[in-house]
Amino acid sequence: MSFARQVLAAARLDLAEVLRSRWLVFCGGAYLLLAVIFVLVGLRESTVLGFTGMGRVLLSVCHALLLLLPLLALTMFGPVIGRARDDGTLELLFSQPLRRSAWFVGVSLTRYLVLVTPLVVLMVGLALYGEMVLGQQVPWPFVVRALVIAAALLVAFSGIGILISTLVRNPGRVTMYIVLAWALGVALLDFGLIGVLLRWRLDAQAVFTLAALNPVQDARMALLSGLEPDLATLGPVGFYLAHRLGPDALYALGVVWPAVVGAGTWTCAYVAFRRGDLV
Repeated sequence: MSFARQVLAAARLDLAEVLRSRWLVFCGGAYLLLAVIFVLVGLRESTVLGFTGMGRVLLSVCHALLLLLPLLALTMFGPVIGRARDDGTLELLFSQPLRRSAWFVGVSLTRYLVLVTPLVVLMVGLALYGEMVLGQQVPWPFVVRALVIAAALLVAFSGIGILISTLVRNPGRVTMYIVLAWALGVALLDFGLIGVLLRWRLDAQAVFTLAALNPVQDARMALLSGLEPDLATLGPVGFYLAHRLGPDALYALGVVWPAVVGAGTWTCAYVAFRRGDLV
């Protein structure tokens, strides 16, 4: 059997597991709940406060997704290898003519697509709903930009999640590392970094470098890079980097760096999985 057919077979098996565990329903439901909340609240507030309707709603949804997507990716990928190792799935599958690498690639692709597909459907559906039903003007370039940024952020934390799953065997520790990885990504935004700067009196350049290494912060700055670069919108870190790098470089940083982080961590997990023990 060719490698591509082995990957397809592994992907089909894992898709059945994902559907059985209701992960697809959970992801779609989480995205939909966010959209409903911001449509019901955001559009009503936009008529009162003078915001720009659907564009404001989409921006608010994307801000919430920056915090939700890393947690979903880590939770989906973190336990996958440990669970398959503990219930004997790996031993059973690899007693068949199936390579470790094919199973690893198939599982990675399946679970990433389960995270991305409902998001694309939601964002496009939300934009079409605003345009056709509510008569709102929809910023389609922003929708495309947001989807690209979200996809890159999911790559980053999917890679981190599967690396945790590969290297850590204890389920309790897996959960601890998942929460820690998510908390670090969320905490090291503007308010956390400024707190670090004030508490330990670090050099400002070190703080900005630390911000640029955080995929969540990069995604946030890339999302806002097309707006007017003012301090209230971007925050102190984003404001500095927007003027230092420019909006185009800021957007590239928010897409390329999370993708690099995800590719690097996934590659490390891939090598460790191929060389490690099954039990």
